[in-house]
Formats: sequence, C-alpha cells, structure tokens
Amino acid sequence: MRLVAPESPAELAHRFAREQRAVEVQREAGLTDSLAPFRVGTVPYLNAVPLTRGLEEQVRLGTPAQLAELLRRDELDAALVSVTEILLTDRYDVLEGIAVASLGEVKSVLLAHRPPLAELTEVFCDPASLASVSLLRVLLAERGLRPDFKTLADYAHAADCPAVLLIGDNALDFLLRPHAHEIWDLGAAWYELTSLPFVYAAWALRRGVPNERLRHQLREARDFGLDTLDYIISNDTRYTYAFRKDYLSWHIHYHLSADERRGLGRFMGLLSKHGLGPVHEPRFVA
Repeated sequence: MRLVAPESPAELAHRFAREQRAVEVQREAGLTDSLAPFRVGTVPYLNAVPLTRGLEEQVRLGTPAQLAELLRRDELDAALVSVTEILLTDRYDVLEGIAVASLGEVKSVLLAHRPPLAELTEVFCDPASLASVSLLRVLLAERGLRPDFKTLADYAHAADCPAVLLIGDNALDFLLRPHAHEIWDLGAAWYELTSLPFVYAAWALRRGVPNERLRHQLREARDFGLDTLDYIISNDTRYTYAFRKDYLSWHIHYHLSADERRGLGRFMGLLSKHGLGPVHEPRFVA
C-alpha cells in the first residue's frame, strides 16, 4: 500500500482557498438573474456594495432622492432608501434585519463647516440626501440652532460653502482631500446624543406586492456580501485598501436588530419633537 504524503500547511491553505472559491462561485451563480421580474434600486456608494453582492448587474443605481422618487411612482418594487423616506411616507414595507447603519463615527455623512456650529446661518445640503438632512436638522435643533437649509447646486463648489452637508462617496471624497473646514461626523454626533446606532437606509418594498422570493434574494445577497467582505475590500478600487477595510469593517454595519430599532424610535421621537413629521411607524416584513 502506498502512503499519501501529508499536505503541508501551504498546500492545505491553497486547497481550502480553492474549495472556498468554488462555493462562492456557486453562490454567485445562484443569484444571477434571480431578481426578475422585480425591479430593484440601490445607491452607487461604497457603503452599499455588500448588500447587492451577486446582484450587481440586475439593480438600478440612483441617489437616495432619486430612488425614493422612483418608488413613489411605482417604477421600482424595492429600493435601498433613506430611512426618512420610510418614516415619513406610509406606503412601504421594510425588510427585517438589514440596514446601512453605524454605531458612532460613520465617515460618509458629515457637515463640513468653517464657522463654529453656533454661528451657522445657512447650510448647503447634498441634493442626493434625505435622511441625513433630517438628521442634521434634528442634531442642530437639539442645540437650539435652526440655520437656513439650501440645496448645493454643484459638488465642485462644496469647498466654497461655509457649511455643507455631504453623504456617501462625495462625503468621503471631501473628507480625504485637503480642505479648510472642520468636520462634524453626524454618526458620531448622533451617538454622543443618544448612545444608540443610527440607521441611514433600509430596503423599502412596495406594499401589497407578493415578493417573498425577492425578500429571500435580498437576504441571500447581504449574507453573501458579508461572507465575502474581504473580497469586496480587496477588489473595489475606490480609495485605499486600508481605508476600505477600516470603513467597511468598523464604521458601517448591515444589521437591523434591537439596538437599531431603538435608534429608529429615538429618531422618530425627535423628528416629531422638532416638527419634521408626520412620522409613521415602520412595518417590518421577514
């Protein structure tokens, strides 16, 4: 009988990686063309990439404001939208358990300002944003501040504004290049106020449309994205590898559990307190 030589640690690691890759290819194949006939939209930002792993060629990209408008016109069956679109519009179901959230510093939702916060008279707001505008209004109102909010006409002029709210990759672009502004991270400011996570976005589903299979596929895509997060971090080309790893591994998380619900509840209460409603209780579906 011929004995088989034991595998070396390097050979074992190589075999494990090969087998793991085969499993990933099979999972990705299972998501290919899996959304039809449903129409699904998501944002093009780095922080949303893990939620549509395997679905990239099947989803429509748009800003939070654009996706909300498409949902309102029933041109999408599901979209990753700002949480305020869900809370202020009583027409969606919310997919249980999945969100784009942070517990503290988020990096990609920020107010860049030159005057001190207490001296702000106007804030120019990213036209893509919905939830972050409401969050900023709440945070400032809690300090007794009510500056004028105006729409930022052009991202190229952001650095010229005395105070500008930016979200997503535009916020990261601003943060990572030289600037003369102070940065107020809204995720950190929310945590300082509440000691709770903040939920920026969730999957909103058209109410009354049978979509059990769609919900299953969105959960599968999120699980696949988190299981292959190292692959996403290594292969996305935005920013540096070190920044992507820090941002996606520590600053953003993708679950919506009891603490996130408490954060949502606190946000709803503050929206009502400061006259930013009417606010509707979200209806979750599994």
